[in-house]
Amino acid sequence: MLKILKVGIFQLSFAKNLARGMFDFKEILTISLILFAVIDILGSVPIVIDLRKKVGHVQSGKATIVSGFIMIIFLFLGESILGLLGIDIGSFAIAGAFVMFLIGLEMVLGTQIFKQDPDAGSSASIVPIAFPLIAGAGTMTALISLRAEFQEANILVGIVVNLIFVFLVLKMSSWLEKKIGKGGFNIIRKIFGIILLSIAIKMFKNHWFL
Repeated sequence: MLKILKVGIFQLSFAKNLARGMFDFKEILTISLILFAVIDILGSVPIVIDLRKKVGHVQSGKATIVSGFIMIIFLFLGESILGLLGIDIGSFAIAGAFVMFLIGLEMVLGTQIFKQDPDAGSSASIVPIAFPLIAGAGTMTALISLRAEFQEANILVGIVVNLIFVFLVLKMSSWLEKKIGKGGFNIIRKIFGIILLSIAIKMFKNHWFL
């Protein structure tokens, strides 16, 4: 009995040490903030509300699951795709930093640099909410860039954290618009735009001349 207890304590201690080695709270927080700023689901609430009015209903769960699937697939296969094209991860990270910088500028200045696809498609839950609103080009670029900087386990946790938040925002979009208002959403966008600009500059500096 004592031997079994010792083995159990050893396994628990090993699991804790393994978790400490895999997961880093600071990394998870940074990743979550980056993805939160890039996805900008709060800034997309007016679009979601408009789609609800047009199609009658948006499946929040379906949109969240599909966007999560796209992000995870691209996280693990994106580098292989780049390899086939002869592009190294460092170069793509720098390109990603540029894209993230421009997204940050959009958020801070309130301008539109990237053109949106006017065709919403037949299912608003998948197009344009899951893709490209949540898991769009900016998000995919950010994931590849993040993989060059952080551990995959921490990125996965950051993705899950954002997917939970995305689901809640989609579910409560009408309520949020009434409570926060357009002015509140604009302030949130500008704050996270500045954060995204700072992170993009840091990523650019870390991969320049490598």
